[in-house]
Amino acid sequence: MRVLWLKTELLHPLDKGGKIRTYHMLRGLRGHAHVTYLTLADGSASLDASSRAREYCDELLTVPLSLPDKGTPAYYGALLRNLTSRLPYAVARYRSPAMREAIAQAVHDRGIDLVVCDFLVPAVNVPVGLGVPAMLFQHNVEAAIWTRRAQVARSFALRAYLAEQSRRMQAFERQECRRFDHVIAVSEVDRDTFRDTYGVAQVSSIPTGVDVDFFRPSASGAGAPRELVFVGSMDWMPNVDAVAWFVTDILPLVRRHVSDASLSIVGRDPTRTVRELAARVPGVTVTGTVPDVRPYLERGAAVVVPLRVGGGTRLKIFEAMAMEKAVVSTHIGAEGLPIADGKELLLADEPRAFAGAVVSLLQDRAMARRLGEAAAMRVRRDFGWAAVTQQFAALCERVAHGDVP
Repeated sequence: MRVLWLKTELLHPLDKGGKIRTYHMLRGLRGHAHVTYLTLADGSASLDASSRAREYCDELLTVPLSLPDKGTPAYYGALLRNLTSRLPYAVARYRSPAMREAIAQAVHDRGIDLVVCDFLVPAVNVPVGLGVPAMLFQHNVEAAIWTRRAQVARSFALRAYLAEQSRRMQAFERQECRRFDHVIAVSEVDRDTFRDTYGVAQVSSIPTGVDVDFFRPSASGAGAPRELVFVGSMDWMPNVDAVAWFVTDILPLVRRHVSDASLSIVGRDPTRTVRELAARVPGVTVTGTVPDVRPYLERGAAVVVPLRVGGGTRLKIFEAMAMEKAVVSTHIGAEGLPIADGKELLLADEPRAFAGAVVSLLQDRAMARRLGEAAAMRVRRDFGWAAVTQQFAALCERVAHGDVP
């Protein structure tokens, strides 16, 4: 099977959940297919990103793309021009006639059996009538993220802008999901949304996975009994909102009972909002990019996932669980993960309830240990990448051969 994989970025560094998921899916798929990876390249990838692409594809094709830096006149000019567009800005900025031409050429020249569009955004460049089956790999319900962003926005103007972007994203997402031959979701919740909300008939779900060999606690087991940990890309709005909400509304409630509770925010490219949390609140640390998140996870007494915005599934939860860490999450934070509240993690949505769950873990280390051990047992049994990628590759084979009912 010859697969053309479409993306908007090279994968290295593997510093985002979506990149990590794609990386492992492709490594598994290569046992069944010759993979040509065609991507936009804006110069933001690591210097060795092109050479390391050999880890996950057989052939690399790149299409240059120049994006304006945030905060520059060019960036705001693009936002203004987008006001009259039917496309959401998050999609329109990646529109590339050169990529559209490269996709058509690759299908024609390379005997492609299946096109896989990875994430919704590259779909804006996928020509109609490729002549081969095409599959859309949806890591999130994108419109849901924008709707939730609008709901937590602090100003009327921002809420109105985000609501309009959500409306455009939903229209685009519905259109694209319905024109592909098959849609893959990363959870049953997302699959049902695509089917019931968008009317997508050909849709399947493949769960998220975790590298259960890499994410294991070390022999030392050293930890900080009052330290909480949040891990994620700190330039992504849902994560920024999550840590700001936790520090402002939840951490003070935790400290009424555990006065020395601290928080480490671990992840790349922290925004000014995130950095200011550490500057104004004692006991809050922002690490920025780290070479390995495992030491931070291992040191933490518990992992917090206070997301109010988001979609898809949370790789970081599975990574924490594989490290035998007790996790406290909102329902949105754990949305789509087939794990049980009170058995493999704790779920809470309101500040007082979330703080109460955190305090219970900090004060009852035996409870935290039992929860972490049960979580690790579950992910090691059911969610290692080998099993997940086998499902993915089998579905690709069926779609390529028209065998999906």
